[in-house]
Amino acid sequence: RRMRRDEFSRRLMRESVLTSNDLIYPVFVLEGSSRIEAVASMPGVERQSLDYLLKTAERAQRLGVPALALF
Repeated sequence: RRMRRDEFSRRLMRESVLTSNDLIYPVFVLEGSSRIEAVASMPGVERQSLDYLLKTAERAQRLGVPALALF
């Protein structure tokens, strides 16, 4: 009880809710078409050409992710 006596402490201990609405999906884009290549330094991450971007955006939308960040 003592720790929750001031507003600062209460904010630190407050439960947070994180949903897919809070996420931004990073997408690494390549020049050209019909291209996908792995990013060696980030296992499971791929660079993709613009023709694959629409499919990726549709998948993110189905999952409830509201935004993409293009790199």
